[in-house]
Formats: sequence, C-alpha cells, structure tokens
Amino acid sequence: MPSPPRLTSSINILLLNPNSSLAMTKTMQSAANSIATLLPSASISTYTAPESSPASIDNDDDIKASVEAVSNDAEFRPEGYDAVLVACFSVHPLVKQLAHSLKPTPVTGIFEASILTSLSLVPLVEGKKEQQQWGIVTTGAFWEAHLANGVAAFLGQPLSQSISDHRFAGVYSTGLNAGDFHTLSQDQINVRLREATKRLLSSGNVTCVVMGCGGMGGLQDMIRDIIVQEYGRDKAKDVSIVDGVQAGVLQLQQAVLSRRVFGVK
Repeated sequence: MPSPPRLTSSINILLLNPNSSLAMTKTMQSAANSIATLLPSASISTYTAPESSPASIDNDDDIKASVEAVSNDAEFRPEGYDAVLVACFSVHPLVKQLAHSLKPTPVTGIFEASILTSLSLVPLVEGKKEQQQWGIVTTGAFWEAHLANGVAAFLGQPLSQSISDHRFAGVYSTGLNAGDFHTLSQDQINVRLREATKRLLSSGNVTCVVMGCGGMGGLQDMIRDIIVQEYGRDKAKDVSIVDGVQAGVLQLQQAVLSRRVFGVK
C-alpha cells in the first residue's frame, strides 16, 4: 500500500492581481491571509501587474489591456507555485491561459470560485417558491451583463437564454469602480453599496451575497449591517457573504489536496 499523502504540508498560492494597483493587491492579500492558516496551511505570494495595466479594470478594454500587460511582463513568473489565483472578478482570459500553460497546476479566478462557493451554500430544492438564491453586488453597470453572461457560460447555458438555475438572483451594480473603494469616504461607499445590496435582497429569497470585486475585501461588516436592516437580525443570520479571494484560496487548497490524495502529479 502506498504511503499516505502529506495533507498538512504548506501550499504556496500565487495571488495574481492583473491590475496595477498595489493598494488593491494589499487588500486582497489581507483577505487571503485571514484564512490561509486553515489546514492545510497556505502561504500567499502576490504579483501586481506593471503600470502598463489599468489601475482599475472596469470594462472589456481594461481586461484586454491587463492580459497584455501581464503576458508581456518579464517579471511575471507563475511557475513553481502549487496553485494560482487570478484576482479579478471577471471572465478573465488569464484563468484559461494559465490553466493551459501551467497544467496540472490548479488555476482559478475569484469569479469562478465565487460561483462554486455560492452553489455550495445555497441548496437546490424542489419547490421554486422555497428556493434560496445567491446574487452578486458589483461596481459599475458594465459588469451587470458581463458577469451575468459569465455565470450562464460557467453553468453551461446559452447566453441567448435566461439562466434556468433559479438559485441565481442576478448582478447589481453600485456605480463605483474598483479604485473608488480605496479613495471615496466610507459614507459615500455605504450609500452606493446599500442601494445595490437592497436591490439584490428585494429581488427574491436571497441567502448568499457575493462581493463582486476584489477591492471590496473588508466590507463584509458593512454589508452585514445592510442585510440586518433589510431582513431583520434573525433572518440575516442565515445569509452568507462571499469574498471571492477567500473563496479562491479555499478552493485552490481543495484542488491541491485532491491532487495529492488521488495521485495527480
């Protein structure tokens, strides 16, 4: 019988920020480190795209520019890590590109990790009226269609049709961009975040709120307060708030463990 795999050894994860904001990298690193000590322990290394990449990714052009900036950066060396997390809440091409070039190293994005995490937190039931739902609160209006289409594609559904999984409540934007979460006052952020979260919560039986931007890390308490105000304290206890960076770290830990347990080298 082969010796059992070592499940407690450290897992080295590269957190890849494809925009050029060091402040956003720091925020996301803090979110990752807050759970990295869970078994098996993970060590988080970071990479921030060069200045040729936008400081805030807010549309398709920014996504393309960030891919080009990272791909052409001689300082970008993703080899040698146990897993890679692409920390941009979008359908980001680097996820598939790196998954192909680095295979079998696990690679995921914070968007994809958030979908899988939300589906695990929201059980599927027979009755449509009793079905709990999850939804995304994000930054600018561009992301509403981009992320909704991304969810449909991830679930294997045609973009021309509405998403048949009744667990998905949709995408609701604040009108801010990613960088605003580091520059605007808390009062300004709170007003916009409250409006978007309220629209999501009023759309159905929402029991899981996804923070649809890497720059939202640390806003869980603010969102929790909004949920309490809208739902009441008792109902709010049953609502999960998903941070995409943390979801990504947890899923990459699981992916690395699966390879160790099931023999994928």
